[in-house]
Amino acid sequence: MKSTALSPGLVIQGIAPHLRLRDFRLIAFDMDSTLIDIECIDEIADVVGKGPAVAAITEAAMRGEIKSFKESLARRLSLLEGTPVSVLQRVYEHRLRLNPGALQLLAYARWDGLKILLVSGGFTYFTDRLKPRLGLDYVRSNELEIVDDRLTGRVLGPVIDAQAKRDTVADVCRQLGCSHEQVIAVGDGANDLEMMQLAGLSVAYRAKPKVREFANVCIDSGGLNRLLEVTVPSVAYR
Repeated sequence: MKSTALSPGLVIQGIAPHLRLRDFRLIAFDMDSTLIDIECIDEIADVVGKGPAVAAITEAAMRGEIKSFKESLARRLSLLEGTPVSVLQRVYEHRLRLNPGALQLLAYARWDGLKILLVSGGFTYFTDRLKPRLGLDYVRSNELEIVDDRLTGRVLGPVIDAQAKRDTVADVCRQLGCSHEQVIAVGDGANDLEMMQLAGLSVAYRAKPKVREFANVCIDSGGLNRLLEVTVPSVAYR
């Protein structure tokens, strides 16, 4: 697809600019390094002195070099066996921050009637706290197994991988009675490609090369609110 730079750090391909935000019904976000500015598992590992080993696996998975997300997650979590739950609270309170422009984008999307889904290969410990804080409509992520207030190094239930993300978006569409063309999917890594391929509008936020190559919108600098330069809200955007 031919790409066009709308302005520095904002590129589109396969679409015309100035789409109407209210024509969409659902916006689906990845969490780590997309809606928030950290990779939670990397930060947990850093607190307990396992940072470099876990970050290396995360980076390889994001680039698509480890084909199975389940494998990459299992390898990383095994390094965190025995981590106290208090470490997760420390990461949430002291390290987790929203990416620039997130609150603006969420506010305008909500104003124009879009439902908001956070679907993540990360953990319910964080998504369940972000849901009420941000007024999200739906969240889905991996539940860490915890015994005696420590991580076991495993998750409970099916792993939320790329296919599960796609299936979650499709399921919410069915609940809302909307088409896939009315979905905006925002992500940054290989695990987001399936849901981005399903959506009518795919958005890469400071993303890995494979994701940038595919996405309709690439935000390479600035905040998430730059999407509002492409999907114009019905109220004046300032």
